[in-house]
Amino acid sequence: MKEEKLLTIIVPSFNEVQSLPLLLKELVPFCKERNWSMIVVDDGSNDGSKEILNRYKEHEKFCVIRHKLNKGYGAALKSGLLACETQYAVTIDADGQHFLEDTDKLLTCMTYNDADMVVGSRKGSVSRSSYRGMGKSLIRFLAKMLMPVPIHDLNSGMKIYRTDLAKKYIHLAPDTFAFSDIITLIFINNRHLVLEEPIRIRERKAGSSTISLQTAFQTIMEIINIVILFNPMKIFLPVSLLCFLVTFLWGIPLIISGHGVSAGTLLGLISGLIFFLLGLIAEQLSLIRRMNR
Repeated sequence: MKEEKLLTIIVPSFNEVQSLPLLLKELVPFCKERNWSMIVVDDGSNDGSKEILNRYKEHEKFCVIRHKLNKGYGAALKSGLLACETQYAVTIDADGQHFLEDTDKLLTCMTYNDADMVVGSRKGSVSRSSYRGMGKSLIRFLAKMLMPVPIHDLNSGMKIYRTDLAKKYIHLAPDTFAFSDIITLIFINNRHLVLEEPIRIRERKAGSSTISLQTAFQTIMEIINIVILFNPMKIFLPVSLLCFLVTFLWGIPLIISGHGVSAGTLLGLISGLIFFLLGLIAEQLSLIRRMNR
């Protein structure tokens, strides 16, 4: 477990001046003991985070990547993963909610099962906000409707990746908070072994979260986009069938009553046909993309 080039812990951070000192006080000796590397991505913070990170810049295996402007949670993770030179990469949040010892559990699960990704599952933990809990449930429900998802906690910020695979797919993931969900779905869709391992979480020690209702909406849109990219008929075929069903329920009684075929019936039939043909075209484009990757 203490081999050279084994693992890097990546921490995306934006305006976490209150949380960073507490996290780094634990993280630096933790990684030093295991001979792991650390990458903190300062995503355009303007609250004094730079000064705190500068205190640790002399530590061996400690790297800071700075974005001049705030690019987003996903963009910060991308920068960290692209800079990672170890076989595995673990991502954790800067707010101190994760227990560092759980990274050992994730690594053990990863190596023992020869997995490609292990998600730190918070299943059973009570969400700090009822709205966030509802949002997570909605995202899971939508994802499972559109593709097989064997993972409960899609948007967990604590994951371990095979670094080479993460680098291969991160260009498909967004720069927003939806990165966590989408990168997991990409691994699953490409038939890589994705497992879950229970982890503990604790309340944020300092600062405040920037996750909002807009975050959930962006995530839902990104899930739809990634399904259209990989399996578009999952979207277009149900919409097409729904158009045909509504059209027949509307049009047949009119035809039976002698009123003929209405304009609404024709519109419904044409709409269903268009959605079906769009699905076929999107499916062919998806196939071409898969063949050329």
